[in-house]
Amino acid sequence: MNTSKKLTLDFPADILLALNSSENEIKEQIRISFAIRLYQTEKLSIGKAAQVAGLSRLKFETLLSQNSIPISFLTKEEIINDANKLK
Repeated sequence: MNTSKKLTLDFPADILLALNSSENEIKEQIRISFAIRLYQTEKLSIGKAAQVAGLSRLKFETLLSQNSIPISFLTKEEIINDANKLK
């Protein structure tokens, strides 16, 4: 069962006007930016970060790629070790 919790942020009205975006657009941008940050700092897996962003995993991975953010934090050595274990 998926449950959610609502968070409220207050912004100065002039900032919202300067952004020249609808409230829903701003909420979406904040969710996506927050999800990306949580993923980059390895607080969430890519799947969980995609959930926070409100995107499918594929769309989230595409967004990361478009912003030159790696979709994996594995090192070359870790990949080689994993591949050797499969042999």
